Amino acid sequence: MDTNQIPKTELEKELAREVEEFKQEKERVKKLLGNLGGSMSHRKESMINILFLVVVLVFFVLEVVTHWLPPFVSLEVGLLFLSIKIVWMMYSAHKVNHFQFWILNSIEYRVNQVDKKISDLEKKIENAEG
Repeated sequence: MDTNQIPKTELEKELAREVEEFKQEKERVKKLLGNLGGSMSHRKESMINILFLVVVLVFFVLEVVTHWLPPFVSLEVGLLFLSIKIVWMMYSAHKVNHFQFWILNSIEYRVNQVDKKISDLEKKIENAEG
């Protein structure tokens, strides 16, 4: 059914309204997904990764060239940065899992709404026929 045509029956009107609601919901979700995890967060994570790499390389070069720190101190500093990076990655994974849960929960809610509306429409059709 072309949504630009004027609906003739109550069922067609309701279906046209549902199509419009779906289009609006789709646009809202598209905007939301565009705002989450955009280029700013990617740039931020890249800068943090580069910072960690530079700090570890500087400590490594200083240790090899100048023996500025005792060997175990530089190893401990490297392990500290590695631990910080692992915690950062766990935090990022937690954010992703939370977002996925939110999306799945929203999908389940919408599926339940659609199921309820389909049941209502089936009852209306049965009442109209019989």
